[in-house]
Amino acid sequence: MKLHFKIPEKLKIYFDYEINLYHEAIKSGEIQAAWRHLERAHILGQAYPLEHSYAHWLMLKFGIRIKSYNEVIGQIPRLLVGGVKSFVGKIPVGNTGGANVPPLKPMEIPKDLKEILSLYGDN
Repeated sequence: MKLHFKIPEKLKIYFDYEINLYHEAIKSGEIQAAWRHLERAHILGQAYPLEHSYAHWLMLKFGIRIKSYNEVIGQIPRLLVGGVKSFVGKIPVGNTGGANVPPLKPMEIPKDLKEILSLYGDN
């Protein structure tokens, strides 16, 4: 079993990029684009406890912002256990992290993110 502590620096650049795009989209009122960037950040960071938890924290705040009861309720358990599952390497690879998908369902990773993960991830 591989324990994950810290995201590789080169991968963190891509994670942070998606988080920055999320913040820009939120500021300009582009709700769908903002959510898409959160999902992409989740995919990139889900193997690492801090980034995984941070993505879920932003998803929880997003749910509050758009007044989505389902998203808020769905993010609470993900926020509580997501980082632990990352630490012990038990994540559903590719899962986008939203309450609209089962939390343990592996999903297809977008081609560009798959390439980034293969180059810079330590999975």
